[in-house]
Amino acid sequence: MISRYSTDSMNEQFSAESRFEYLKKIEIECAVVQASMGLIPAKAAQDIKKKSKFQIDRIAEIEKITKHDIIAFVSNLAENVGENGRYIHFGLTSSDVLDTALSLQLSDALDIIIAEVLTLKKELVKISIQHKKTICAGRTHGVFAEITTFGFKIAGFIQELDRNLNRIKIAKQNIRICKLSGAVGTSSALPLEFEKQVASRLNLTVEAFATQVIPRDRHAEVLSALTLLTSGFERLAIEFRHLQRSEVSEVIEGFSKGQKGSSAMPHKKNPISAENITGLARLMRSYTQASYENIALWHERDISHSSVERVVFPDAFQLAHYMTRRLKDLVKGLYIDKEKMFANTQKLGGVLYSSHLLLHLVEKHQMSREEAYSLVQKLAHSLKDDEHLKDKILKDKKASQFFTKNILAEIFSGRKHLASIDKRMKEYFNERT
Repeated sequence: MISRYSTDSMNEQFSAESRFEYLKKIEIECAVVQASMGLIPAKAAQDIKKKSKFQIDRIAEIEKITKHDIIAFVSNLAENVGENGRYIHFGLTSSDVLDTALSLQLSDALDIIIAEVLTLKKELVKISIQHKKTICAGRTHGVFAEITTFGFKIAGFIQELDRNLNRIKIAKQNIRICKLSGAVGTSSALPLEFEKQVASRLNLTVEAFATQVIPRDRHAEVLSALTLLTSGFERLAIEFRHLQRSEVSEVIEGFSKGQKGSSAMPHKKNPISAENITGLARLMRSYTQASYENIALWHERDISHSSVERVVFPDAFQLAHYMTRRLKDLVKGLYIDKEKMFANTQKLGGVLYSSHLLLHLVEKHQMSREEAYSLVQKLAHSLKDDEHLKDKILKDKKASQFFTKNILAEIFSGRKHLASIDKRMKEYFNERT
């Protein structure tokens, strides 16, 4: 991933140093368990645990000859361990160590994502509760629909975030897999108990019927979870982008001192963070597509997945972490214009309350739904630029029979909307606090 979209946490998590540390951890754990089972000398396990070191430059040097990075890694460890280095990787195949190490690496990376997402959630919850009574226009098809509140709108995104957090936790559980069953997964070189003991020490689950690799549907699930998470980010980012349009102007991204919006137009404040999130979400989806292509390997394995994973895992986790942080910063710095939100609900003469006018006619005056709909629609569609639906009703000979000023004031106050929204949000947030 280019440095622009990288974070220090994920740079460290997916560095070459980190990768080899995970691999070393697996080799050491295997040696310790093998010694406890009498498969290798106890002194060998002690030496492997104490002396195992690697040098990245040396690994690269050996790989130039072997054309195999795991053989190069094991050879480098053995050089540092000495005579007992011959017992490193005893009875194992490369994918045993690679895939088990990758399970740990991805699981730990998911923990970093989860922690960051929880900080984002806190910021969204603050806004949602603070603005649960901030009336704004609900829109469908990009057109005024009915009254809602900004807090209620944000609560829907929080609920989606909760679902995505749960998906990530499930994916984490399903990727915490140990595979130490040998060349084609039959455990012909080492006893079954060996794999179980190593898995227990690492708090992993054994892949009962592995091929030479852990099946790649597990890895695709991880990237799917990250893609659903960041697609949720994109949905919120698009909402913010629409609300920042000049014709709407209900929210504005934070704009720091010295910031410039355009090289040509000094007045510009653009939704650059929201647009950035939209673009990166597209990239994330492409990584998931690649991970799906990795599922169908030949027979017990091939290595067509390997080259893909060396790119998509570091990049996808970098993007997910960066996008979470960028969205969090956007939310923290977001200017929310309550007055503009309310003013927009009064545009088009208050038509956002038309459904409650319809309900009043049906419920209180036993009018058929078709007749009530036709009456309200006729009035709403005939409004002039300077007219309000409330006044239009009072002036209309037929409609004025069914409404008083007090009834209209109540309908157009939005209190009924606020009451139901308040109740729903209290129920939701109380269940989760």
